[in-house]
Amino acid sequence: MGAEIPGILKLKCSVKRYQWGKVGKDSRVGRLYANNSKEEIRGDEPYAEFWMGTHESGPSYAVVPVEENGGLPNGGLQRANGPKRNYCDLMSLKDWIRRNPHVLGDKVLQKWGPDLPFLFKVLSVAKVLSIQAHPDKDLAAILHKREPGVYKDDNHKPEMALAITEFEALCGFVSLEEFKSVVRNVPEIIEVVGTASAHQALNIREDDGDKKLKEVLHTLFTKLMSTSKIIISEVVLKLIRRLNIAREVRQLTDKEELVLRLEKQFPGDVGVLAAFLLNYVKLNTGEALYVPANEPHAYIHGECVECMATSDNVVRAGLTPKTLDVQTLCSMLTYKQGFPEILRGVPSNPYTVKYLPPFDEFEVDRCILPREKSTTFPAVPGPSVFVVISGEAVMRLPFSEELVTEGDVIFAPANTAITVETTSGLNLCRAGVNSKFFE
Repeated sequence: MGAEIPGILKLKCSVKRYQWGKVGKDSRVGRLYANNSKEEIRGDEPYAEFWMGTHESGPSYAVVPVEENGGLPNGGLQRANGPKRNYCDLMSLKDWIRRNPHVLGDKVLQKWGPDLPFLFKVLSVAKVLSIQAHPDKDLAAILHKREPGVYKDDNHKPEMALAITEFEALCGFVSLEEFKSVVRNVPEIIEVVGTASAHQALNIREDDGDKKLKEVLHTLFTKLMSTSKIIISEVVLKLIRRLNIAREVRQLTDKEELVLRLEKQFPGDVGVLAAFLLNYVKLNTGEALYVPANEPHAYIHGECVECMATSDNVVRAGLTPKTLDVQTLCSMLTYKQGFPEILRGVPSNPYTVKYLPPFDEFEVDRCILPREKSTTFPAVPGPSVFVVISGEAVMRLPFSEELVTEGDVIFAPANTAITVETTSGLNLCRAGVNSKFFE
């Protein structure tokens, strides 16, 4: 089959109703999914994640043309300069790409095979997600082989969260200076890990070397996370009593206020104590946080666009009713210390900002297009997925066009320029393969 130029391909996407998601119409994920699927929002149900991609845990479906005899013409491709057909059938995006692998572009196909290398999501977070980390490729292969029911694939999962509202997260271990401050000022942690570990932490210095610093943090964190639930719940109770008394005589720190919030969501959980050891990150709209493999993190509240390598592997150790794997989490972490890098993006044009994390699989563009304006996403050598966060616009390829509105998701093949024009205003996000991969 020759490499036809496809027209605009709309996708029907999946939703995840995890308990931490925002409920009903308060959830942007709920609104996007309702518009995308033409389903009613259920007012009492959480809508946590909107998935756009090929992962089997939440696949997207290509809306493809059907011939009168019921067959799929041209591998499910709509020729851009061919006759219009009625769209009335669905094919999984994974299968559609396998039938039309040229849509990925040569370099992407050569590197990752006939599949989309990234998974794109929108998250609506009402309650904290688990303290978790995602394995690197080597560990992912081991975990998938050992427990395929828990670890669904053998891929790594570096990720990036781009805030579309104010967004809170825990990410990475605090600096050495803050680590010592926590050990000095949170007696409940000393009660759990013991005075020997605390003494070791307080006496370590930067010039002891990276390896020693990581060993001390590894030992203390593992002791904390491995302590019995009974002891932890008693100590957390003491912590909450102490903080409630303290707030009557002084202003609590941001981290202390956060810990009180987390405890209300997960009473007696070890994650309440562990939060003291992690950086508390507050993103403004338009700021992004990237998380490499083997780094601890937990999203707390807000809404974001998230992109990652195509994987659903999560190792959890607290703040969740789901399965915990404390031993694996504590052994896999890098134990790097310091505040994570915040990306503010690089303008591509007056309306579009590009976010480039240090991972080959993906990048994200955020386009805020005012009324009566247009912009062009230039042709790139890899595939793109667009999601309309709000507003509406006309998307144009050289030989086809489509009106898109909130909740519409579009797949654009490699080497395809797309012009977007709006009369009412548009908030649009795009995921694609990292531009640096093609350099």
